[in-house]
Order: sequence, then structure tokens, then C-alpha cells
Amino acid sequence: MFKAIFTNSFGILISRILGFFRDLLTASALGANIYSDIFFVAFKLPNLFRRIFAEGAFTQVFIPAYASSKHRSVFSANIFLIFLSIILIITLFVNLLPGLATQAIAVGFDDKTVEIASPFVAINFWYLPLIFMVTFLSTLLQYKHHFATTAFSTALLNISLILALFFSQDKSQIEIVYYLSFGVVIGGILQLIVHMIAIYNLGLFKLIFGGFKYLKIKSKLITNETKKFKKQFFPAIWGNSTPQVSAFLDTFLASFLVSGSISYLYYANRIFQLPLALFAIATSIALFPRVAGYIKNKDDTQALAFLKKAFWFLTFLLTASAIGGIVLSHEITWLLFQRGSFTPEDTLNTTLVLQMYMIGLLPYGLQKLFLLWLYAKEQQLRAAKIATFSLGSYILFALTLISPMGASGLALAGTISGFVGFTLTIKAFGVKNFFDILRNKNALYLVVGSILLTILLIIFKEFASAYI
Repeated sequence: MFKAIFTNSFGILISRILGFFRDLLTASALGANIYSDIFFVAFKLPNLFRRIFAEGAFTQVFIPAYASSKHRSVFSANIFLIFLSIILIITLFVNLLPGLATQAIAVGFDDKTVEIASPFVAINFWYLPLIFMVTFLSTLLQYKHHFATTAFSTALLNISLILALFFSQDKSQIEIVYYLSFGVVIGGILQLIVHMIAIYNLGLFKLIFGGFKYLKIKSKLITNETKKFKKQFFPAIWGNSTPQVSAFLDTFLASFLVSGSISYLYYANRIFQLPLALFAIATSIALFPRVAGYIKNKDDTQALAFLKKAFWFLTFLLTASAIGGIVLSHEITWLLFQRGSFTPEDTLNTTLVLQMYMIGLLPYGLQKLFLLWLYAKEQQLRAAKIATFSLGSYILFALTLISPMGASGLALAGTISGFVGFTLTIKAFGVKNFFDILRNKNALYLVVGSILLTILLIIFKEFASAYI
């Protein structure tokens, strides 16, 4: 278990380091203004779908369905064609009517800004079909307990964007956005290529091509399996997408605030996503195939044992990350972004948003862990109901806090919805099961360690403030 977690974590770490370097260069080149807002809006929608697919719904429904299928190659080919067809139709629609798509993402943009942003939205959206194909192949690799390719491949997107920024030096800001947009598409192509190589090396190409070859002949044999998959998939999308939909609504609402607000949310969320991806997402990806396997074989005891180990591992790491992120939020933002067009005022505004996000790191991360149990038990509908309550709480608090707090109020609303989602997930998992996990000497170590870490970081902050 831990080998797979560390493989995922190390790959994600490499990718996120490159991602922060990319953001550092982006902040320096564009700062926090209308052009940075335009690029982040253009990349928002395909990135939203990427997170829903790659980090949630598709994998968590496909793996149990694929494992129980009697005609795996035909079943996988059928699901691939259905989803790719739908995604290509949506992509073509966005490219034919990019203005409508832009207005849907950022209603607060005026007509001139929508006109400028529309071509970038159309270009960036081609990343979506590419990343779906990547996700499909990565799911097959995960079933074979191969995680390295997917974990490390995200770095290719960041490398592509870094090169785009390098080649767009001395260009105008609108030209830089063009370079970045094409960099996104090229990054998706590179990710697809390395996954195809991994599939070939593991000997899975024969299975995939066999599915396409016999799909027409054997399609009737998988009718019930396909219906069951679809029935579970759409609740799973909703159940997995609350944080992403909240982030999407952040952009929608922030477009009504002062220029730069979308960028403050983006930069702060990038920092917040590092420990979330590095620890919570990496753990859930590595854990899910085994937990699903144990539950399929009716071995709940072993599945709970795996969850317990992962819980304490994750809790210690996320707690330390949250404390560090809150106490050192200004120093982290200053170190990563304050240069070039990114001003001290931008640092201050991003810091406030980051603090609000980091408060919710622990519940967000742990919810991902316990949702595994629901999905392995094929309780997608229950997870969807939890997501609905969570999203409803976000909307309520976002509308309440946006006026007095601005962008930081939107971040705090997301954090509150994270606590709501975590509480409801624990109720579904079983309060007794959860408290059985908590009855451990690790709980005392966690409290003492958190207090000591907070004190040490405050002392460090006082010394560091003399140099900032």
C-alpha cells in the first residue's frame, strides 16, 4: 500500500514543483490582471472536467465495473467510445460558440473581455478529450497496480507551459496567453503519448484492440453491465465534483469583484492543492483498487484495516500542512509569486484567500479517503446526496460572505462546505466505525505534535519577517 502511495506522492510532488515554477513564471509575466484572469478562465472548464474524471468519478466507477465484467475488453471499448463521443461533441460546440461558453464561465466579464477571452476558451477546451483518453488508459494501468506513469505524466503539462512562457518572452500579454493556451493542448498530447507507451509495455494493447474488434458482435452481451455503469456513473460525477464545482462557482462569482480576484483565488488554490494532491489524492488513488477488491470479496475487516492505516498517515500529514499553510501563508505567497508584475498588494490579497482555504484542508483530504468506502460499496447515490448538501452550503455562505470579505469570503465558503461534506460522509461511513479508528494513542501524539509545530512555526515566522 505505502509503496503505491509514495509512488503517487513522488510523481505528484515532481509535477507540483514544476507547477509552482510555472505559476511563478506566469505571475511574473502576467501578474494578477485582466489577462491572467482570461487565461485562468479559459483553462478553468477543461481543468474542471479533468479533476472530475481523473481524480474521481470515472476511475471509482470504472474499476469495480471492469473487475466484475465477464467481457472486459468489449466493455471497456464500449465505455470509451460512448464518453469520447459525448466529449468531442461538447468540445466542437464550445469551438463553434466560444462566446457562449466564456459567458457561462465568467458572467461578470463585459462584452469586450468576453470577445478577447473566447478564442482562448476554444483552444484550451481541446485539452478535455485528450485528458479523457489519458484518464481511460490510466484507469486500466491502475487496475494493474501501475501508478507511476499517471503520477509523473502531469509534469509534462507543466513542462509544456513552462516552455510556452520561455518562448513567449518579450511578447505582449495577449500573445503570452496564446502561447499558454497552445501549451495546454501540447501538454495533453504528451500525456496521451506516454500512457500509450505504458499500455504497450504492459501488453494491454491487445485487450484494447480486441474490444474494438469484437464490439459490434458482442455488444449485446454487455448491455446490462453498461446500463449499470451509467446508472452509477452520473451520481458518482456529482458526488466527486463538489470541490471542483465550488471552484468553478468561485470564478463565476469572482468575475463580479475587482480585477485580479480570479487570479488571487487561482494562485491560493494552487498552493492549497499541493498537500491535497500530494497526500490525500495520492493515497486515495493507491488505496481504491485494493479496498474495492476486499469489499468485492466481502472482506470488510481487511478493507477497514487499510483505511485505518491510511487515516493516521493522512491525518498527520494534512494537519502539519494545514498549520504550516495558515501560519506561513504570507511567507509562502511572497516566496512563490511576488516578483515582476505580481505586487505586494497581490501578495496580501492572495495570502488572505490562502488562509481561508487551508482551514479546510483536513476535512477535504479525509473526506476523499472515506468516500472510497462508499464507492467501493457502490453507494454512489448516497455520495451524490452528500455532495448536494455540501454544494448547497457553499452557495449559501458564498453569497453571504462575498460582500464583506471579497475573494477570501469565497474561499471560506468552500472551507465550510468541506466541513459539511466531511461530517455527512462520516455519518454514511458509520460514526461507530470512525470513533473506533480515533481510539488510538496516535490521537494524543497528533494533539501534542500540532501544538509544538504551531509554536515552532510562529517563532520561525518572527525571524523570517525581518527579511520580507
